[in-house]
Amino acid sequence: MIPFENTCPYDLIQQDVYVPECPFCHTDNVLLPLKRKDLPEIARGVKKLLVFPCCHNKTTLVDVDTDYLLANEPLRQRQ
Repeated sequence: MIPFENTCPYDLIQQDVYVPECPFCHTDNVLLPLKRKDLPEIARGVKKLLVFPCCHNKTTLVDVDTDYLLANEPLRQRQ
């Protein structure tokens, strides 16, 4: 089972990938240094280092689907 706390929702606008909120500093609408063409490669299992441009925190993406990015560490706070 995929750990939900390791996921982060994303949006595609044209060729750009955005997250609604940075999981580290909580900045709204962050443009990620990823493009639409990078997503199929990550979905095939190629790990990708993601550095958030707002706060320079980093995580490794291990999978992606049509709605969520999956990281190797928790990105959500448990409530």
